[in-house]
Amino acid sequence: MTDRALLSHLGLLAVLFAAHWLLPAYHHDAVAKVLVLSVYAMGYNIAFGYTGMLSLGHALFFAAGLYGAAMPLTLWGWTGGTALAAGLVAGTAMAAAVGLLALRTRGVSFMIVTLMFAQAFYLTILYLGRWTRGDEGIVIAQPLRQVAGFDLSNGATRYLAALLLFALALLLCLRLVRAPFGRVMVAMRENEERARMLGYNPFTVKLAALTLSGLYSGAAGAAYALMFGYAGASLAGVQYSILPMLWVLLGGAGTVAGPFLGCLLMFYLIDYASALTSATLLVVGVALVALVLFAPKGALGALRERLGKEGRIWLP
Repeated sequence: MTDRALLSHLGLLAVLFAAHWLLPAYHHDAVAKVLVLSVYAMGYNIAFGYTGMLSLGHALFFAAGLYGAAMPLTLWGWTGGTALAAGLVAGTAMAAAVGLLALRTRGVSFMIVTLMFAQAFYLTILYLGRWTRGDEGIVIAQPLRQVAGFDLSNGATRYLAALLLFALALLLCLRLVRAPFGRVMVAMRENEERARMLGYNPFTVKLAALTLSGLYSGAAGAAYALMFGYAGASLAGVQYSILPMLWVLLGGAGTVAGPFLGCLLMFYLIDYASALTSATLLVVGVALVALVLFAPKGALGALRERLGKEGRIWLP
């Protein structure tokens, strides 16, 4: 069963690698962006899909990585690799700091507190416009977008770098959910009190999960800044806290590849709907209602349930 799961995810990576040579320019760039944002969605999935923490403030961690990379790069002349590492650390540290405070609450209170932290950070970005450039955002010049000699402004290099980041995130997440700690996270999601009776500290487990979630989100934010050359306040708004939740629900919460599938489906649903009608959000809303009615576990969750019962495939 384990080998089947690993092979199915390696197969996905092989398909994405082959797509690098086959996709036309527009879809090539679009899938590269989806790969980066999927890493962000994976981070949300660790907190929500596996541990049961419904956060409305994950844009805080993504934006911490985004600005943690963009500001040192443009203001202080750091190298691309160092700025990328700084963004990853910023997202991780921000998640740990927020977790220490927000995890003193639970349920709806946790949702509200995380939303408040994210909004406070968003307003801080606007207030410090002298350095962050507020709504206008920071545009990162092409010569600065170099990591280890590779130019991330180049379409082909950007796609392969995004695929490398996605592959590392996917395989690490696969390893995590199979590990004993991954099982503990699921236990917290299913029955926190029973997990406590077994000797696990919910606060410690949730803090570790939220910190890991911040690491993924920060890495995605930092990569987005360098690969696409932009860091703006709009990427720290409420919308970017809601989107990863929708991606995870659409693809399948509690599945490793679900965030990618959900992000891909949502991107192209919006893309094609906007070409047909101005009521894009109506189309998205109808799709989400249909999902809740006919596939409440998401696209990949429904597939896992059906094929898993038949013994044909196993997807963690």
